[in-house]
Amino acid sequence: MSDLNKTIVETAIATDALSTLVAAVKAADLVETLSSEGPFTVFAPTNDAFDALPDGTVATLLKPENKSQLAGILTYHVVSGDIKAADVLGLIEKNNGKATVKTVAGGELTCTTEDGKVFVHDENGNAAEVVIANIENSNGTVHVINKVLMPK
Repeated sequence: MSDLNKTIVETAIATDALSTLVAAVKAADLVETLSSEGPFTVFAPTNDAFDALPDGTVATLLKPENKSQLAGILTYHVVSGDIKAADVLGLIEKNNGKATVKTVAGGELTCTTEDGKVFVHDENGNAAEVVIANIENSNGTVHVINKVLMPK
């Protein structure tokens, strides 16, 4: 899946399981931002993660009048810098079992491990498992997660 000739957005477009994320990025006018030089680390929710939200949530968020709320949710999944899984694991080990990263939205995500799996927690206590790590792109790295994280 890694392709150093593609941006994060181009890779997401080419990945069927991320089509809802792509639609959301387009609706929030974030294509240009996430196609820029970066580097960025994106925790990318799958289509199934979006489908698990309460009925109507995605349709509501995709409406033009909710663009700023949608952008806030999406940028909550983005961290400045190119953070690989090994970096996250190193930080978790160094910081007694958890690592906190600041999102571009200004919030914080906490990363932990359990049974060899990496989890990303939002500020509301929801946890998403990293199901595919280290998809490298020209402007950063994508880690695919199985839940949508929500800012406070």
